[in-house]
Amino acid sequence: MSAGGAGPAALTVDIRSKIYGAGGPEPVEAVRDLGFSLHAREITCLIGPSGAGKTTTLRILLGLDTAYDGSVTPDPETAGIAMVFQEPRLLPWRTVEQNVRLALPRTARGRDLDALFESLGLTPWRRRYPGALSLGMARRVALARALAQSPRILVLDEPFVSLDDASAAALRGLVVDSVTGTGMGVLMVTHNVAEAIAIADRLVLVSARPARRVATVALDRPREARDRPWADATRADLAGRYPGIIAV
Repeated sequence: MSAGGAGPAALTVDIRSKIYGAGGPEPVEAVRDLGFSLHAREITCLIGPSGAGKTTTLRILLGLDTAYDGSVTPDPETAGIAMVFQEPRLLPWRTVEQNVRLALPRTARGRDLDALFESLGLTPWRRRYPGALSLGMARRVALARALAQSPRILVLDEPFVSLDDASAAALRGLVVDSVTGTGMGVLMVTHNVAEAIAIADRLVLVSARPARRVATVALDRPREARDRPWADATRADLAGRYPGIIAV
């Protein structure tokens, strides 16, 4: 079931304006009046057209871009955020286990990660190198690297793109299990509306550039009860209400 945003927000994003080239001859406003909150035990999907400003929003949320009007609370430096990029970004000369441990502070790199590797199906791959992995397995390693940090907020940027249906479904299941097991909150950026409807507790819909929040949609049906007819009807309803953002 959706957490429904119960309890205090784990992270609140309020971007009033983000302008590239401000003061220059051709300023570009990338984001305007975009606000949302992330909550523990809840998966939020950010959906919008290509080039809408979603990557800019992620950079602000992660604390990589501070030249904007607005706020992220708590400060990204102390919010406990871990990121899984679209590309796994694994060091090819390090083993799977070494890639995961390198994300930890030096004082924590020796801690027991057996349960984490087992939960993600990576135990047999711990001593293998990234070159031996499929894309799906490499993304599991990237997820393990993020989860090893025990984040309060997990951010996923198109985490299932280019995967076959079985691999994508397996990885989605691992993300849901991780939320259930740890209580963290998740923000996932995706262009795949069907995927978002399958996994999310809430959808945050954003407009074309400059990105602004058009709507927040709660998906209250339990994930295990989200059958194909319900998913198709939900998508059709959203496409009717937000045709510039959701396609049939």
